[in-house]
This record gives sequence, C-alpha cells and structure tokens, in this order.
Amino acid sequence: MTQGEIRREAVSDQLFALLRDRILGGVLPPGSALTSERDLAAEFGVNRHAVREAVKRLQQARLIEVSHGGRTLVKDWRRTAGLDLAVGIAAADGGPALDDLARDALEMRACIGADAARLCALRCSERTALDIAEAAGRYACSGPDLSELGEADVAWWRLIVEGSGNVAYLLAFNSLVGGTLPVADVPDDLRAAELLDVEAHLRLASHIADRDAEAAERLARELLTRSVPAAPRKAVR
Repeated sequence: MTQGEIRREAVSDQLFALLRDRILGGVLPPGSALTSERDLAAEFGVNRHAVREAVKRLQQARLIEVSHGGRTLVKDWRRTAGLDLAVGIAAADGGPALDDLARDALEMRACIGADAARLCALRCSERTALDIAEAAGRYACSGPDLSELGEADVAWWRLIVEGSGNVAYLLAFNSLVGGTLPVADVPDDLRAAELLDVEAHLRLASHIADRDAEAAERLARELLTRSVPAAPRKAVR
C-alpha cells in the first residue's frame, strides 16, 4: 500500500497519521510486524529520524510494542488505545465511521453526565449548588437560538462536572466539548429536544440543591440520552 512521497512540513506527524490509519483500518492487523524503519523511509521518501519519531508516537499511543525478540509488533487498539485516539479512529480509512463515533461519544456523555450529576448532589458545596441553580436560571433566559443555548448548556454542565469532584470526568468533559471527540461537531438542531427543555434543566439544578442524588442521576440521564441517535449500529470487533 504505497502512498508515495509526503509533504515535507511536519513529516513525522504525517507519517504517524498514515501508519495509525493503516493500523486502525486493519491494513496492519494486530500481531503483525510493523514495516522496518529502512523500508518506511524508502517508501515515503523521508529520513530515518522522521520515521523514528513517528514510530515513537505510535508506541506512546499504545498502537505498537517492541517484542522481546526486538521486532516491533502491532497491538490490538481496541484493547490498548485511549480516548486520545478518538479523532484518529474517525479519520481512519476503514475504521469506525464518524457518525458511529459521534454516537458513541454522545452515549459516553450521557453516562458521565448522569453519574456526575449524582456525585455533584452528594459532594458539591452549598456555593456550587447555588451557582448551578443560578446558571440554570440564566439558561432559562437564553435562546431560543440553539447555538446560544448550546453555549449556556456547556457552561452549566461544567459546573455540575466540577461539582462532582471527579477529575477523570472533568477531563473527559473537556474532550467532549473541546473538539477532541466528534460530539463537539454534532449540529445543535440534532440536540434540540435536550436544549429546549428548560424545565428539565431547572429541575436538575433543584435536585442537586436538594441533595437528591438518585433523582439527579435519573433526570440527567434522561435529558442527555435525548441527543443520542437511535439508529442501530454494529458492535466494534
């Protein structure tokens, strides 16, 4: 699968992306040997240093490993890779489709949001609970423009996730809203049922203020699940 010479700017970045896509797309299956540095340099017309940098990044992404015999073997990304690879999965030729990944990210968002609301009701300070209630009030005054509601919704959920006290949830939230995961690119009109339900936002803030963790979790899950497409999909193998 020869790609030809690649552009000279950010050579190692381009080479990493090409090799990553070969792994994610199954051209280089789990357990297979990665093409040697010399052969990769010849195939793409780049120097060995650029190849080594790209291979190092593949190793950091847990896509390859150096075996005891010295060979560099491809790992099963489904078992080893992390969320930082999500954009690569979406871009890979033959990998899961972007629509599937966006749906997966929205499902993860619903799960994290529901548990973050539960933890927030249990853990947050009175000051944070008041801030969440005030942010819900501002949300009620936003819109009906969906983009405006979307921005207010992110600011409101950030308070809830921060109030949960879970750093891993907060980092995942940053990825979800910051463009690292494709959920950030889902059109607002596909989330209209969630964004336009101002009453649910107000009730959720009230549940958190009342320290009703079970009700907060249940309502948050119901609200966030509205934005998850219902189309069936095949499981990743």
